Amino acid sequence: MPSLVNPNATPRAQALYRLILDMQGQRMIVGQQESPRRGFHWRELEWVEAVTGVLPAMLGLDFIHDDYDGVVERARIWNDRGGMVTVCWHTGVQGIDYPASKDEAPDFDRLLTPGTAENGQLRRRWDDAARALLRLRDADIPVLWRPFHEFDGQWFWWGKGGGEAFIALWQAMFRCFTEEYGLNNLIWVLGYADDVRDGWNPGEAFFDIAGSDTYRGETTHAASYARLRAMFPDRPLAFHECGMMPLPRTFLDEGAPWSWLMPWHGGCLIGNGPARFRDVYRDPISVTLDRMPGF
Repeated sequence: MPSLVNPNATPRAQALYRLILDMQGQRMIVGQQESPRRGFHWRELEWVEAVTGVLPAMLGLDFIHDDYDGVVERARIWNDRGGMVTVCWHTGVQGIDYPASKDEAPDFDRLLTPGTAENGQLRRRWDDAARALLRLRDADIPVLWRPFHEFDGQWFWWGKGGGEAFIALWQAMFRCFTEEYGLNNLIWVLGYADDVRDGWNPGEAFFDIAGSDTYRGETTHAASYARLRAMFPDRPLAFHECGMMPLPRTFLDEGAPWSWLMPWHGGCLIGNGPARFRDVYRDPISVTLDRMPGF
């Protein structure tokens, strides 16, 4: 059984990782990405609870718009309710929103060279995120940290420099957050997009969970599961974002026992509709908040 790549990982982060390992192939953790709109953070979750009677086991959060205080607060609330937390980050190096994450195209040589203005700006962005994650570490809250997601799709700035630049970027953040900041509460999630392209693996010493996502209709994403399983035979694998949700037992039937599935917010949530949410949440192998073991 693999252990977390950070040898100084907190006992609670280790316990969550063991729980995910123990459930893979048997149960499927149900997650939900929250809306980042101010005033809407809980509204979609309230809708989910109204139509299913329960809540997801995993809450997806996003540091988008530099919402560090809000993410920390909501992560604390979810942890206190017994759930698990995953955090991604739509950001630019300069901007702080979704368009910046798509539109910026930095010079990676300068971005990754200490002493340049570009590297200094990048590090200031990382410092802001790290300080928020430190607050969660000090509260003993493990975080499934999913930076630079969908990197091999190359539509976000962090993928535009190609595989080698991305690998250097990922490893630089890993060392910064682990060695400099001591963020020992992080479980590192390497999130591919769609078909899982070659040339983007930062090395198995730098992540704990691999995954892929897709919005190509209702699918168990089985081909990408098989590809990732061949690449990383001992790692948990996550369907870390999706649009339409197949029933959890369908994933097992089709040979794609992802550790979790997490639909996106807004149109993706609405597109699934109340009946689909009820079917997914009431499936016997689904792990919802009321079925979460302690960790």
